[in-house]
Amino acid sequence: MDLPLLYFLCTGNSCRSQMAEGFARRVLGATHRVASAGIAPGRVHPLAIAVMAEAGVDISGQTSKAIDPALLRQAALVVTLCGDAEERCPVTPPGVRRLHWDLPDPARAEGDEAARLAVFRAVRDDIRARVGRLAGDL
Repeated sequence: MDLPLLYFLCTGNSCRSQMAEGFARRVLGATHRVASAGIAPGRVHPLAIAVMAEAGVDISGQTSKAIDPALLRQAALVVTLCGDAEERCPVTPPGVRRLHWDLPDPARAEGDEAARLAVFRAVRDDIRARVGRLAGDL
């Protein structure tokens, strides 16, 4: 039997959804398939990779992907991580549970590298906590 699919969606699939995928794979990988995608995928942001490595999660091998309609139909749960994805994401099929986590986009952080890293870390920590709570609810 196939494991249920958690599908994390965001605009660029470069930061928030990639971090969520990394944490969910670590916490729920034995009980769920985990994937992420974006409306306008680009590349996984180097600072997302760096802050996840600090947390002991390697996402350096993950890639930015477009939303796959077949995966969307298979999903047990779709989590959108930004307002843009919530508004522009394809309609989820009946029976697919959907959550929305409105998180700031760390890729838009300004300032020097230390300031930008602080924003990435704050978003990472928020995502880690949310994935932990989600794991308790599944």
